Amino acid sequence: MRKEDKGVVISQLADAVKQYGHFYLVDTTAMNAAATSELRRKCFNAGIKLVVVKNSLLHKALMSLDVDYSPLFDSLKGTTSVMFCETANAPAKLLKEYKEGVPSLKAAYAEEGFYVGAEQLEALATIKSKDEVIAEIVALLQSPAKNVISALQSGGNTIHGVLQTLAERAE
Repeated sequence: MRKEDKGVVISQLADAVKQYGHFYLVDTTAMNAAATSELRRKCFNAGIKLVVVKNSLLHKALMSLDVDYSPLFDSLKGTTSVMFCETANAPAKLLKEYKEGVPSLKAAYAEEGFYVGAEQLEALATIKSKDEVIAEIVALLQSPAKNVISALQSGGNTIHGVLQTLAERAE
């Protein structure tokens, strides 16, 4: 590969890391062509971009970015495929479907955290996205307001009714 071509690939990888925000490093060595094609199809349907990369080019792309990705560098050995995604836990859920451990997780960068090793797959599958956490917080904040509104409505919209309803709940 010419030096100019390598520069283009490094730039494209760096752009993909910036664009997606979450990525998984996966070992697909033991997969045959049919299994790899099936994995690509599942990734496409789940909104995951699967790219086979040269470790040295991915290393250079990660080095060119502002974030320190050095915890992932030891995982850049052997055959590496990168799964880029918008949702942090989508690739982990997809990888859990494969019972025999092929493809296997090498490392991941999800929700601004580093996960190194195949044993981290369970933790990645249960990770919540920022949107899910925000939705839970909003639901928790709305709960007391709903209780007050229901108390107002059940007491006949009077102060006496509200106080009576609250006194009955305390017992």
